[in-house]
Amino acid sequence: MEEDYIKLIFGLKLKQIRTEKNLSLFGLSKLSGLSKSYLNEIENGKKYPKTDKIAILSDKLEVSYDQMVSLKLDKNLAPIGELLRSKILKEIPLELFGIKESNLIDIVANAPAKVNAFISTIIEIAQNYNFSRESFYLASVRSFQEANKNYFEDLEQSVLKFAEAYQIDLNHTISSKELEEILIEEYGYTLKDNELSKYEALGNLRSVFVPNTRTLLLTNEIDEAQRTFIYAKELAYNFLDIKERLYTFPWIKFDTFDQVLNNFYASYFAGALIIPHAKIKAQLNEIFEKQTFDTSLFLKAITSFNASPESFYQRLTNILPKGFNIQNLFFLRFTHKAGSDKFHLKKELHLSHHHSPHANETNEHYCRRWVSLEVLKSISRGKKKHEFDLQISNYEDEGTKYLVFSSATRDPFKEHHYRSISVGLLINRQLQRKLNFLGDLKIANKNVGVTCERCFIKDCKVRQAPAIILDKVAKNKKIELIVEELNAKFHS
Repeated sequence: MEEDYIKLIFGLKLKQIRTEKNLSLFGLSKLSGLSKSYLNEIENGKKYPKTDKIAILSDKLEVSYDQMVSLKLDKNLAPIGELLRSKILKEIPLELFGIKESNLIDIVANAPAKVNAFISTIIEIAQNYNFSRESFYLASVRSFQEANKNYFEDLEQSVLKFAEAYQIDLNHTISSKELEEILIEEYGYTLKDNELSKYEALGNLRSVFVPNTRTLLLTNEIDEAQRTFIYAKELAYNFLDIKERLYTFPWIKFDTFDQVLNNFYASYFAGALIIPHAKIKAQLNEIFEKQTFDTSLFLKAITSFNASPESFYQRLTNILPKGFNIQNLFFLRFTHKAGSDKFHLKKELHLSHHHSPHANETNEHYCRRWVSLEVLKSISRGKKKHEFDLQISNYEDEGTKYLVFSSATRDPFKEHHYRSISVGLLINRQLQRKLNFLGDLKIANKNVGVTCERCFIKDCKVRQAPAIILDKVAKNKKIELIVEELNAKFHS
């Protein structure tokens, strides 16, 4: 057992026994002859007493020595013990979130009953929603992104240093060939294109890196943009000197939080290399300065990089907050199977606050008025490779509006499956100053809801389910008002 864990468990037990006997720290100090400051350090998990001191405490508190030193916790403290024993607090670099581990231990030590209730609640929620360890890690990384407005200056500078070191012109489209050459010549990689395709069970696995021989195995089904991104991620792992990493793309499982975080760092580096900051910012400036929205100019910006629309939209979430001070935005990825009435929200990111729409776990029907779903329906019925549209989404019940850009493409690894990528910008005075085309009357303006079950729109032609949640809220509100009236009527 780790020394810190043993100290903390002893401290928790001592504090529990002391409080059960209605003793203050001052009282225990007088009773035992040990200083108040020393006892405080023990209870906070900072010191572990010597055997003679433990003997004194067990004698004065009338608790057996064996019970005092046992690492077994009673049911009131058991969840805290499980949390500490799991080492999950060690795996997550708390300093990323501005949290010192010592402060967290102090919180646990000073309010064990409240912390226990909180932990039990979290565990129960996780079990009810089948919240895996990987999901917890990914949620932590999203929170880290949001806390940093999804912009990381050190990674942006690393890309510029990399480009200078290897003489890559960031003003021109980067190809997989020039990145492949660096991987082979500088980092000793061996690339094999035809191995993964031999195994049908690998599904949509695109690459596997074998570290012992520095061999990168790739599937034949990836396109040029996907190949370039995979190479850029491998270069990131090497150039940033990342040791704790994942070896497959996409990932199969995470063993530690560092792997999740480093996977994000490598992906960010790859996106910043393929879609350089200066180039995309100049393109966005040109689009934003126009009085009407120029669809062809926006699509030209997407295709000017050797990247998928998803990579382009993700890069927008880096550039808009930092380069244009557009802080309130969301990123969504939906998937859809042709002929199905199901739409699945697979990925989301919210900057500044929790914007609508967002994922729900209650099997409700997402609003069919969203442009994110409309582009999916369009591409699944036609033969286009890329379907694009934009919309002003008006959440009238919330009093908010978003300008939403959305692109849909087919899933290259699943037949008859499609995905849409969307970025939504909260419409406020700041956005109106930044985007001259916001007054363009050609941009569709639609009232939307979050889900049909919660939607206030009465005459919706695409409603998939009645507004049962909204009706329930209205019914409860009516009951509440009647109860208030009855209280007033019979108050005196």
